[in-house]
Amino acid sequence: MLLVTALDLDLQPPALTLPRPRRRVLVRGLRASVVPALGLTCLLLPGLGSVGALVLGVSVAFAGLNVWEAESSLLAKRLLTLSVMGLGAGLDLHAVAGVGLLGAGLAVGSIAFCLSLGWLLAKLFRVDAITGLLVAAGTAICGGSAIAAVAPTLRAREHQVTAALGTVFALNALALLVFPAVGHALGMNSEAFGLWCAIAIHDTSSVVGAAMTFGPDALEVATTVKLARALWIIPLTAAFALHTRRQLRAERAARLSALLAAGETDSLRAESEAPPPRAARPWFILGFVALAVLMTLVPSLAPVGDAISALARRALVLTLFLVGASLSRESLRRVGARPFLQGVVLWVVVSSVSLGVILLVA
Repeated sequence: MLLVTALDLDLQPPALTLPRPRRRVLVRGLRASVVPALGLTCLLLPGLGSVGALVLGVSVAFAGLNVWEAESSLLAKRLLTLSVMGLGAGLDLHAVAGVGLLGAGLAVGSIAFCLSLGWLLAKLFRVDAITGLLVAAGTAICGGSAIAAVAPTLRAREHQVTAALGTVFALNALALLVFPAVGHALGMNSEAFGLWCAIAIHDTSSVVGAAMTFGPDALEVATTVKLARALWIIPLTAAFALHTRRQLRAERAARLSALLAAGETDSLRAESEAPPPRAARPWFILGFVALAVLMTLVPSLAPVGDAISALARRALVLTLFLVGASLSRESLRRVGARPFLQGVVLWVVVSSVSLGVILLVA
């Protein structure tokens, strides 16, 4: 009997469990592969858009699956600037020059109005200054591209960029449904509707999607005017960089004055000898302009420019995933819903005013 029991015990299969150290290594390896695998998916999967990538990144961050937080943040900042440079390859300056006085006037007026109103709404809704500027810039010019361009010059943090991008992309999706319905209900002609899309919708892709519903004439007007608006990234980025540089210098001067008044000579000496803080210089904007000029002057390079621009758009999708994956619950909690409220009110006002002007003039 004892012999049978012993044989039975010997015949039982061993438990299929890994030693605890090996399990830990396996789990760490799986966690370490999540962000690279999903990032590659965002880059290569055409059906995954900006909104999906941003939501996916935030989900990864909230699930605690990003073990590359510092690396994700650094790569996102570099990809932002490279993406903006690449978008310049898709800009035809000949088309921009043919916008006409009405399109140019509406573009300049709407940008100035949008930036001013965005600043006032940020104050009203108590949105922090940098997030408010990002939302206003994205609404005024070309959505995610403008936010990507000005974020480094404002020294924006990941949660501020995410709040602005999330607001802009959510409104883009809504515009694809609302604008064609309103245009048909008001009986707008193709030229007027294309002009309205270019003025009041954030991203170029959404402008194209909405304008296509009114035919090729609306699409041509919308694309041309939107390209002209995109050029305003250049002076806006330079202005924000200058503003940030002056702000940093003023803050340092105030610290030096406070230390001098308090008689803290050691701290004053250390602060005086430290290199002054610097805002990011928007050198990447020169790359944006250089590519636009090159593709315009050499028409045979148009296929190359289209390829570079398409790659830049995919890189921007990957960037949004990395930005979302670098977040934390605490950083999003600090942002709250106020930037979204600012963006909605700003977009509704700009859309309504521009529609009224276009119906009156066009």
